[in-house]
Order: sequence, then structure tokens, then C-alpha cells
Amino acid sequence: MHLSDFDYHLPEQLIAQEPPAERDAARMLVLDRAAQQWNDGIFRDLPEFIRPGDCIVLNDSRVLPSRLFGHRAGVHSLPVGKHNPKRQENLSGAVEVLLLEPATEDAREWRALVRPGRKMRTGEIVRFDDSLAAEIVGRGERGERTIRFAGDADVYAGLDRLGHMPLPPYIRRADAAADKERYQTVYARERGSVAAPTAGLHFTPEVLARCEAAGAKIARVTLHVGLGTFQPIDREDFERHHLHHERYSIAPEVWETIQAAQRVIAVGTTSVRTVESAAATGKLSGSTDLFIYPGYEFRRVNAMLTNFHLPKTSLLLLVCAFAGTDFALAAYRHAVEQGYRFFSYGDCMLIL
Repeated sequence: MHLSDFDYHLPEQLIAQEPPAERDAARMLVLDRAAQQWNDGIFRDLPEFIRPGDCIVLNDSRVLPSRLFGHRAGVHSLPVGKHNPKRQENLSGAVEVLLLEPATEDAREWRALVRPGRKMRTGEIVRFDDSLAAEIVGRGERGERTIRFAGDADVYAGLDRLGHMPLPPYIRRADAAADKERYQTVYARERGSVAAPTAGLHFTPEVLARCEAAGAKIARVTLHVGLGTFQPIDREDFERHHLHHERYSIAPEVWETIQAAQRVIAVGTTSVRTVESAAATGKLSGSTDLFIYPGYEFRRVNAMLTNFHLPKTSLLLLVCAFAGTDFALAAYRHAVEQGYRFFSYGDCMLIL
């Protein structure tokens, strides 16, 4: 297999820039793997596909407003012999910081992406407002930085006050106030993601209640979505690609519910990877870099709900592994022909 086998043509106008007016109004393409056929539907009809003995697995990770905008505010310290007055004069200008994950238990230090990256060196200070500032204290192998927030101000309170939602780059607009609610599932509770588990964005409390009334158990797991999940694969021999580790957890009683289910329906690729990681390792918490691509044998997931994904990504490879490559890509071509809306704020696919 080659990465180029997992490409498809997508007209730019099909990339959703706004969420639908109502969460449950998205279109839903329903794939029947056994019959090798699909039907066009709407998400709010999901409960009609639920039967007693099902378990719907939701990722309850909450998206952090993790994009901060500030300005360069000087140097805390420079190596001996490196002090450069001319450089000091140039320490000004806008800085964007995207927090990825805490590097310490107290959340004072974070791994982050910083722009402009090449100009930002260890020891430099970024000020976000009068009460929130951070120092760059380290640099990673892939260009990320470690930053340390100054003082004792509550970092999460600062994010709630100043942070912007980290909308993906294919949404070509600035985030709006409404995104703080719409780029978040209605059941999100465990803060820690830098991107939404987007298949869950379609759910409303009413749809969840109807699924339970149809006989399904609801199981909430947590996987904090990192940027690595969405990074493009840069090699044709993709089997040698490595995903970034992401933190996950499943409560023991929740795992018992999942194990007892007749059919496990995972909502989103993150829920799939969480359940399959636990099934493969026996560990209900930790970190996972599980990379699922065609040829993978699923241990516990029997059905999945997912949004449409970018070409040549690990997410599309997972969908092809579950539905079958030819069937999945044919369904994608049908979705393009029928004008489905793609990616985070777009429509969805139910694979049975």
C-alpha cells in the first residue's frame, strides 16, 4: 500500500466554514459494510439505527481555548557572552502561542507551538495581558517550545479569559464567540484537547436521550486530542509513520459496560483508538500512539460514527481500515458528488 492510494479530490467549497444552524441537522451517510451499500440520511435519525444491547462510546474531552495572542516583552536571561543590545532593540511584535499539553502537574509549564518560531529563543518573555505572561524555557526536537507561566495566576482562568478556540487551519476565518460553544461537544467535561472530537459535535441531549430510549448504554471515555492526530503523513510507506502519544483514560465500570455490550458504536476516531488501545493492552489509562490502517484487526469496536477526513491522513486510513478501502473511498466520492460538507464543522458518516 502507498499513501497516494488514500487520496481523493475535494472541491474547496465543500469544506465547511461554519457549523450547521442546528447541531443535529447535519447530513449522515450510512454505510452498510455487509451489504456494501450506502444511504443518504440525516444525523438526528441516528436513534433509528440503535438497538438494545448497543453501547455508544463518547469521548468527553473538552477543548481548551488554547490559542493565545501576545507580544514579545524582553529577555529573562541570555547565555553569558551572548548578550546583544541590537537584538534587544528588536524584541517587539506579535506572538501567537498554541498550547499543546501541560508539561508539569501544576500546569505552569506547557509544550506549545510558538509563532514566529524561528525568532523566539529560550529566555524570551511573551506577555498576554497585565496579569498573564510566560517565558520560553526549552525547545523540542520538532520545533515546539516549552513555556513557563510566570507568577501564581491560575493558568486555566487565564485561558478562559484570553484564549481563543483552536479552529483547524482549513477553517479560513478567525474564531468567533459562538465557536467556544459550537466547537465543543454538549457532553465535554475533561479539559485537555487542542482539537474537538468532531463526530460528537452533532449530538444534542435530545438525541442522546432517544438513543438511550432505543436501548443503548452510553459510555464516556477520555482521550485528549493532540495536534499529532491531524498531522499529514509525509512518507509514501506510511506503515513506518509514528503518531504522537495522546493521553486517555477509561473508568473500570465504563470498561465493564463496553465489554458487556453486544455492539460497540464508537463516536469518532478518538473513541475508536481509546477503546482499541485498552482492548489491545489491557490498560485503562495512560498514553497511546496506536496507528490504525488497513490490515488492522479490530478487537472491540463494531460500528462507528465519524466526520469526513482530509486525504492521506491517519484519520482517513483508520476509516478505510474499518470500512474497507475501496468501499470507503467510493463512499467519499459519492459524498463529494452529493455536496456533503467536509471536515470539522461538516457532515458525518455512520459505518455499520
